[in-house]
This record gives sequence, structure tokens and C-alpha cells, in this order.
Amino acid sequence: MHGEGNARARATASGERGLLVCGVIGPALFVAVFLVTSAVHPAGYDPLRHTVSAFVLGEFGWVQRASFVASGGLLLAYSVGLRPALRRYGGGRWVPVLIGLFAIGMIGSGVFAADPVAAGVTTAHPYPLGTPVWPDRTLHGVLHDLFGTPVFLGLPVACCVVAYRLAAAGHKGWAAYSAGTALAFLTGFVLTAMALAQPPLIPSIGGLLQRLTIIIGWAWLAALAAYLIRRTTR
Repeated sequence: MHGEGNARARATASGERGLLVCGVIGPALFVAVFLVTSAVHPAGYDPLRHTVSAFVLGEFGWVQRASFVASGGLLLAYSVGLRPALRRYGGGRWVPVLIGLFAIGMIGSGVFAADPVAAGVTTAHPYPLGTPVWPDRTLHGVLHDLFGTPVFLGLPVACCVVAYRLAAAGHKGWAAYSAGTALAFLTGFVLTAMALAQPPLIPSIGGLLQRLTIIIGWAWLAALAAYLIRRTTR
């Protein structure tokens, strides 16, 4: 009986680590794909001005859409592993829910394509080429934006909750990193919105600002997963 209990515990820990590994792979995959597509992009697409989501409108948009769905699926699995991993720090309820919603938002953002970038919104750089100044909104574009809400708002909230839990557990460095990530992510989100406004409120580099914001947030997701993996193996 004792041996069976130990085997069951090892299997549970192994399953938990497997789910946490998804939290490393998912963000890395998403960032790697958009960095490649930013370097090799179709005519009319400017990664300095256009968002990651806008890439799905081009010839090879299926690559970016697949990245949204695959990365979101991996992060959804990660959210399941987060609950037992964070329970050791007195948490384990809200962060998995927030990351789960984040993951669903990514999947939905891939399933429903963004609307075309209007001429004049990014300093007269429409995408795809030929898009009018005021294109009609589409249902899939509206749904894309709705699914994006838990992505860009849920992550900083999750960072703050983790910061609180880890600070209470005595992990001051990680608490500071999580709080700093929340601040940097929200700042990047606001600056991106200002750059994409009509007319732009700051230089039209919304695509670059969004990519930097994503890297900051997704790096935190992967780093937290790696940190929790190390803790579960001790």
C-alpha cells in the first residue's frame, strides 16, 4: 500500500510538471512565430506599424492563426497545472482562472481574424493593401477584439495576484518581478493603443510596441512556469 501511494504521488507530480512545461512551450512558440513572421512578411505589412493580429490577413496568415490556437491550447493546459503548483503558496484559485481565460482569449483571437487595418490609422499604411479609410466592421473582427480583452487585461491582473501570494510566502524577488511585469505590460498596452489611435498620439510604431509588450508578458508566463517546475522537483 505504501509503495502504491508513492507511485501515485510520483505520477501526480509528473503530470503536474508536464502541464507546467506547457507554460514554457506555449509562450516561446508564440513569440518565435511572430518574430519570424515579422522578419519575413508579405508586401504591405510593416511589423513596426501593424499588430501581430493583422498578419493573419495576408497570404501566410494561417501560420499566425495556428500559432494563436496552438499556444492558447498549451497555456490552457498550463492553467490546469497552476492550481496545485500555486496551492503551496496559499493561492491556486484565481491565477489559474485568469490564465485559463487568457488562453481561451488567445484561441479565440486565432479562430476569429482581426478586421483590416484602415488607411490613415497607422500613418497611411493600410493592410492588406487597398483597404479603405473606413472599412466596415465584421462579426469576426468584433469577436477577435472581444477575445483579446482577457489576454491584455487578464495577464496583468494575474501578475498582481501572483505578486501578492509570493510576497506573503516570502518570495520577495519573484513578487517584485511579477508586480513590475504588470506595470510594464499595462504601460506597453497603453502606449500601443496611443500609437494605433486615429490620429496617432505618439509616433506610429504600434506594431513594435505591441511586440515588446507581448514579449514582456509572455516571458513572465514562461519564467513562472519554469520556476514552479523547479519547485515541484525538489
